[in-house]
Amino acid sequence: MPNSVYKIIELVGTSTESWEKAAAMAVETAGKSLEDLRIAEIVKLDMQIENGKVHLYRARVNVSFKYKGKD
Repeated sequence: MPNSVYKIIELVGTSTESWEKAAAMAVETAGKSLEDLRIAEIVKLDMQIENGKVHLYRARVNVSFKYKGKD
């Protein structure tokens, strides 16, 4: 395997249903504009609460992708 460099960005995905769907939303959305996604790491999970009930699940996700420098 040749030497490679990867860039890591932090994203926050949201869902009204679950943390899993929130994390998947972050990765799927990133995949629409970034190439060669490699690893997604869940960094933090939290919830928005309204009127004593869970309103929104949030997943903070670090996503890495292969960095391609200018040739």
